[in-house]
Amino acid sequence: MISMENIPLSVRMLSRLFPLRFFFAKFTKIPVLGKLMDRMFFENDRIFYMPKDKLIQINQSVNQDDSIVLPSEVLNYFIDKSKHHVIMNFCICRKSKDCEHYPQELGCLFLGEAALNIDPKLGKRVTKEEAKEHVKKCREAGLVHLIGRNKLDSVWLKAKPPEKLLTICNCCECCCLWMMLPNLSKEISSKVTKLKGLEIEVTDKCTGCGECVDICFVRAIKIVGRQAIINDNCRGCGRCVDKCRFDAIEIRLDNNSLENSIININNSIDLS
Repeated sequence: MISMENIPLSVRMLSRLFPLRFFFAKFTKIPVLGKLMDRMFFENDRIFYMPKDKLIQINQSVNQDDSIVLPSEVLNYFIDKSKHHVIMNFCICRKSKDCEHYPQELGCLFLGEAALNIDPKLGKRVTKEEAKEHVKKCREAGLVHLIGRNKLDSVWLKAKPPEKLLTICNCCECCCLWMMLPNLSKEISSKVTKLKGLEIEVTDKCTGCGECVDICFVRAIKIVGRQAIINDNCRGCGRCVDKCRFDAIEIRLDNNSLENSIININNSIDLS
């Protein structure tokens, strides 16, 4: 059991307000207020979901090199690049929801100079090797990685400047902050994106059971005529692929997709 006694009051208050995130997210759709909230909490954000390595079928031509970058390697690339690594003592999402399905102690990993400003009561500095072991442990626990520039983390952790803080979240489908994506304005929700070149396809193995509908927190899947249909709201997290007991959903990734994501993240974050 994780105690909140020594946690800063501001973080304890945030934890109590966490269940109201869906309500607050709706205010971003009010034009003037939405722009203000965007500037305060989401400005210049660029965030990508990283599906599990085992789920990906690479769209690779016969003539191309066999050396393919996998999602876990993208994380390791940035862990190696950064001089500073801080692992949170707990996941504020799962702690706030008192999650019973995934470990509450597997918190986010923060990289970059701004991570040094995180309160020691909330997280600890670790080595590159410890950081890699942490994200591996999160994957083995069934969590899905999300990586990118997330100003909201810079705000609540007082870890500034935001351009020097790289977030690696380890998300579950029951407690994740970004379950509020459908409630956010289109301008803000579009900052959490599917990897370019990633495709998710429903095959003819689909029975229309609807389990994938329940697991999708962005409401991107519907059952039409006993067949699952995935719309453009999909963020490519791969949870539906992982959970389908009929192996009816496939996820594919272009050869250059993850390399392009490295370039995009490098352009938004300064890890020097």
